[in-house]
Order: sequence, then structure tokens, then C-alpha cells
Amino acid sequence: MRRYLLRRLGFYGLAAWAALTMNFFIPRLMPGDPATVMFARFQGDLKPEALAALKEAFGLTDAPLWSQYFSYLRHALQGDLGISVAYFPAPVIEVIGVGLMWTLFLAGVAMLISFTVGTLLGTIAAWRRGGWLDSLAPPALALLGSFPYFWTAMAALFVLGFSMNLFPLRHAYGPEVHPGLNLDFILSALRHAVLPAGTMVLASLGGWMLSMRNTMIGVLGEDYIAYAYARGLSDRRIMLHYAARNAMLPSLTGFGMALGFVLSGALLTEIVFSYPGQGYLLLQAVQSQDYPLMQGLFLTITLAVLLANWLVDLVTALLDPRTRGDS
Repeated sequence: MRRYLLRRLGFYGLAAWAALTMNFFIPRLMPGDPATVMFARFQGDLKPEALAALKEAFGLTDAPLWSQYFSYLRHALQGDLGISVAYFPAPVIEVIGVGLMWTLFLAGVAMLISFTVGTLLGTIAAWRRGGWLDSLAPPALALLGSFPYFWTAMAALFVLGFSMNLFPLRHAYGPEVHPGLNLDFILSALRHAVLPAGTMVLASLGGWMLSMRNTMIGVLGEDYIAYAYARGLSDRRIMLHYAARNAMLPSLTGFGMALGFVLSGALLTEIVFSYPGQGYLLLQAVQSQDYPLMQGLFLTITLAVLLANWLVDLVTALLDPRTRGDS
């Protein structure tokens, strides 16, 4: 198993290097640069000599491209992703860190709830096929998931937030609280997260349930399930340790991909609810032509997907020894 995990880790390390390389070259193929964009914002208030200083601050020198590339790799490995244009003079790593915290809280928790509840409902629906849960839940959740997500979010915001005034309309916490580890801030953050997280759970719950249900039904027809019954094992043990454990493998792969893309932020969610996460930062970076921030966000998302997939490989290898390729 160790060799299998090291091989996979080597593959993901190579993919991470490729992502870093593309992250360096692609913005340099685009017209313009962040220093010129910022210089133009001041509309003549800056002297021409300031442009050279801005270019140096953003790492745009007249050095050869290969020298810039190795300098970029060295700084990236040290956690230095440059200076943000939109939030100048804040470092990109600090800007991303704030958005990352809110995205992990909102989208991460929503996805964990959706995956856990959906997988459990799919397991029970398949085990008790033809029951009321199997008859009612799949079509109802599929109907909710078929609506455009932004429509569901705006409908929830209008009805529960604007009309009934049950939940806040925007931002991650109220203006009257002070951010920190205090009860008022935690309660305000939870209250602000109910609507965006709830709509994300409703939009994705049906997919996780149907995926688990369909896979589980196929697994229940395998010979080892009949053998488990023949051994006289309890229904609960067969359902959880034999059927659900094997049926979860495809869902775990999808969960790994979804977990990685959580760091991209639920863009539509964060726009509708003005939630200050990664997706909202990405929108602001594009609108401001903030190339360093865009580079940092793309790199964070890519590395998160690679890390999540490596962790899924680890969990899959533990659950199913066949994936290790041991001879």
C-alpha cells in the first residue's frame, strides 16, 4: 500500500508542478499587466517613474523569462503570491486566506451535510426498496435540484429573508458584532449562513442520494451479499459493512472532486448573498483585472483538487484493497 500511495503522490506532485508552470505563463500571454492597470487607475496622478516601481512590486522585471520563472517558483514555495491590485497593498496570500476561511465554513459544511445525509438516505432507500422513502424522496429531491440554483437562492432570499425577515439578506455576519471567538459573532455567522448553506444542500442532496441508491441496488445483487445472509449476519451489519461500504466507493470519488472544488467557492451563492468567499473574490479579481489575485485563486483551487483526490485515493485504498494493485 505504501508504494501505491507514493506513486500516486508522485503523480500529484508532477501535476502540481504543471499547475504552477501554467499559472506563471498564462497571465504573461495576456495583454497588459497589473502594474499598468493600477497606473491607469490614478489617471495621471502618478509620475511615470512610479510605473517601474509598481512593476517591481508585482514581480514584473526585465530579467529573462527563465529567471522570472524560477524566482516565481521560489516565492510560491515560500507562500509569496505577490501583491493584490484590487486590495493593494495587501498580499495575495492574506486576501485569499480571508476568503478561504468563509468558503470552507459555508461551502465545506454545506457539502459535508449534503453528502452525509444524501448517502444515508440513498442507503436506506435502496435497502428498503419500494418503501415510502424510496417512492417520495428521489422525485422530490430531483425536482428541487432541477431548478436553476440562482433561482432557488433568490427565491429563498426573497421569501425567507426579505418578506418574512427570518434571516439576514447579505454578508457573513452582522455589522453590530465584532469578529472573534465570541458568542455574538458565532451566532451571527451561523444565522447568516443558514440561507446560503441551506440552498446549496437542497440543490445537491438529490444527486448524492440517487447516486448512492443506484449503486447500492447493484451491490445488493452481488454474491457476497447472499453469502453474508447465508452466514446469518444481522441486516444492519450486512447493510453497513458489506453493501454500503462497497457502494460508497464511486460516491467517494465524486466527493473528492467536489471537496477540491469547494475552494473555488460557490460563485453564484456568494454573489446572490454577497458572501465574502473565494468565488466572490474571483469575481472581483476578474472585474479589477487583478492578475496576481487570479493566479493565487487558480493555484489554490488546483492544489485543493489535487490534495482532495490524493486523500480520496488513500481512503479508497483503505476501503478496497483491489485498488492498490498489490501482487
